[in-house]
Amino acid sequence: MWVNRTIVPMGRSGFPSPSLLRSPGTTQRWLQAPSRAFTSMQSSTATRWSGRPLPTSAVIYEVGPRDGLQNEKQVVPVEVKIELIERLAASGISIIEAGSFVSPRWVPQMADSAPVFTGMKRENHILYPVLTPNLRGYQAATETGASTVAVFVSASESFSKKNINCTIAESMKRSREICQAAAKDNVRVRGYVSCILGCPYEGNVAVDKVVETAKELYDMGCYEISLGDTIGVGTPARTDQLLAEVLKAIPADNLAVHFHDTYGQALSNILTSLQWGIRVIDSSVAGLGGCPYAPGASGNVATEDVVYMLDGFGIKSGVDLNKLVQVGDFISKKLSRQNRSKVGVAILTKQQQQQQQQQQQQEQQQQQHRNQPSTTASKSTSASTTESGRAAAAAGVSSPSSATLGRICV
Repeated sequence: MWVNRTIVPMGRSGFPSPSLLRSPGTTQRWLQAPSRAFTSMQSSTATRWSGRPLPTSAVIYEVGPRDGLQNEKQVVPVEVKIELIERLAASGISIIEAGSFVSPRWVPQMADSAPVFTGMKRENHILYPVLTPNLRGYQAATETGASTVAVFVSASESFSKKNINCTIAESMKRSREICQAAAKDNVRVRGYVSCILGCPYEGNVAVDKVVETAKELYDMGCYEISLGDTIGVGTPARTDQLLAEVLKAIPADNLAVHFHDTYGQALSNILTSLQWGIRVIDSSVAGLGGCPYAPGASGNVATEDVVYMLDGFGIKSGVDLNKLVQVGDFISKKLSRQNRSKVGVAILTKQQQQQQQQQQQQEQQQQQHRNQPSTTASKSTSASTTESGRAAAAAGVSSPSSATLGRICV
């Protein structure tokens, strides 16, 4: 953890002391550790892939309750949102974006973010960031007790106007106002940059523009910059080229990646990011999400798929995959929609098959148990017949053959 490149002692809870947080008017920053596992990250690697090192651990930044649900047309009850967040926490997720304090006119699904945030059980070792697009939203969020907020800027001018109804310069001004207020309140601020690899209105976005936008957020005090492929058009090669330039301006420890899976490239792009030393990965349980202003864009990369890949490389995330799969199944059923996690569907299918096999075995055992008395009676009858035959033989009477007995019985 760093403030002006000096080591920050961590408290008993795993968080820096409030006295060591940024002071108003300064450009100090620190990277908040969401869990003990995150604070113990080292530069050593778990393995190498294509000759490039991979980190020993990574952090899942779960966006399902906010970015995943904000596009749902049906109203998702407050109690369902709360249960989703608490189930995610129980699975081992250490950062859960809980909502968005934005105008209900723009995002109706997030109108209940305040009761969700105040109603859910908050664990001390978990971060619950919320999105705050302007100062009014920031004030509403902090009034509910939010200690981490996120601001949003696009690298595309057209997308900025369509998405948040303002220019990039105007959104930067809003973000700066939030950062200044947060510095006084000891509140952490994360920055999002959207359309890093393509825009639904402008096509390709210049790498220089992405770097410039991300750097401006970083310089105004955001502890972490999340680079978002909003419409999921990026490839590993383009991701590699972009990160090579962004990392010249911002350290890997202050970056995160946020990939949508429209073209099935999200996991490959995440692997490329890991090779660059970026350890924070945005994802959404069951692949929830999309973008109303990006036609054709599918949901975020599924958290289950990301965790499965990390486990395969021996990269620790602290997440229990089996518990996470159950969370994805829960919310998919609540929304009456298809589970978009390939790993989730595969594991659930396997579990169903195992349950069916166990049920069949139990039924077979029950059937055998029901047949057991008739088998005993048959043995008793056979023994009685044998004794009768012996008695008849002793009396000089021939006993009927088994064939004759069969015909008599019939």
